[in-house]
Amino acid sequence: MVIEQIKMPQLGESVTEGTISKWLVSVGDKVNKYDPLAEVMTDKVNAEVPSSFTGVVKELIAEEGETLAVGEMICTIEMEGGTPQETAALVTSDATAQSAAVSVEPVDQGNKARYSPAVLKISQEHGIDLTKVSGTGAGGRITRKDLLKLIESGKIPVAEQNVEANQETAVVEAPTQAASQSVSTPTASAQSVNIPVAVGDIEIPVTGIRKAIAANMLRSKHEAPHAWTMIEVDATNLVEYRNSLKDEFKKKEGFNLTFFAFFVKAVAQALKEFPQINSMWAGDKIIQKKDINISIAVATDDALYVPVIKQADEKTVKGIAREISELAVKVRTGKLRSEDMQGGTFTVNNTGSFGSVQSMGIINYPQAAILQVESIVKRPVVMNNGMIAVRDMVNLCMSLDHRVLDGLVCGRFLQRVKEILENTSKSTTSIY
Repeated sequence: MVIEQIKMPQLGESVTEGTISKWLVSVGDKVNKYDPLAEVMTDKVNAEVPSSFTGVVKELIAEEGETLAVGEMICTIEMEGGTPQETAALVTSDATAQSAAVSVEPVDQGNKARYSPAVLKISQEHGIDLTKVSGTGAGGRITRKDLLKLIESGKIPVAEQNVEANQETAVVEAPTQAASQSVSTPTASAQSVNIPVAVGDIEIPVTGIRKAIAANMLRSKHEAPHAWTMIEVDATNLVEYRNSLKDEFKKKEGFNLTFFAFFVKAVAQALKEFPQINSMWAGDKIIQKKDINISIAVATDDALYVPVIKQADEKTVKGIAREISELAVKVRTGKLRSEDMQGGTFTVNNTGSFGSVQSMGIINYPQAAILQVESIVKRPVVMNNGMIAVRDMVNLCMSLDHRVLDGLVCGRFLQRVKEILENTSKSTTSIY
């Protein structure tokens, strides 16, 4: 028999950890290669982790609700076959892994212990002294289930002098450098606020995906100095052109020709002319991305997903409209894949779809900017000849990371987007 390890996969660019939201197998279950083992949730996507082997589930290392770094073991699969030498080598490797797990005890780390984020969070919320807890996990590791049993029993071990001081010595377990950088950032899930609950108040549990969204938004606001700018665009010609095509287009192509497709196309074209906007902050350098991959925000009732239109500058308006339609369907039917979320370099958010006329978006970390396309509304406008006319107007609101971008280049970028949109018409623009 050979025992193989299943590890937490990287389910998206810049993703450093994932949360086991639900196990789909139990110990002793027979699984085939590519069978789903667990549902995993990150700040970017929900996905199933497939088995890399055919065999029997030997051990579930992680608990449901537990967050683990990319590359950390989540379960083991016992395979039939394999030579004795292979088995011996694996046992040695497993023994090394267990030794590493034992080394998280305070004895080997001075006065610092290492715990998973889920364990640390629960201990902080309930004032549990982790040095007084006996773990039932591998190598004596304290699991989330251990703490929940303690809380249920009411026998919570509390430090004699200063619980907070003990907990401040704990270090969130993060085996990779990227994960270590991630957990060092304040997260919404680590904050606990005592709010009195009155009769009639409704307590709504925070879902895992909502926690992940909150953590990513907090990280963006914490690390990136946000600045904001807005420009007004006369979309009258665009509205007339699109409205003249939409019915025939839907009948011919089978999906909608939306205004949003024109905005994404204009942004992609302007990004090609102003590549500084298509950049990311990397600490000691700025990475200017070659590919123009537009992230678009797609909301469901309880979550926000950001799939990506790859090489948007090379696509026609029709091609972009098709991808917007297909990605939206994937999100709302739960079929969005991790690769659909990767590689974004700039985000365009269609806030106008629910009537917003002005908003300030939070940058989609680690990108340098996000553009909010607001609602197209009819307003009286003073024209160049001094006459007042009713025009279709739209605000474009841009949030930028001031470490990467300055107002001058962003202003020029928005002016170019405005120029492209205001000159969109039947005589100047093809959708094919």
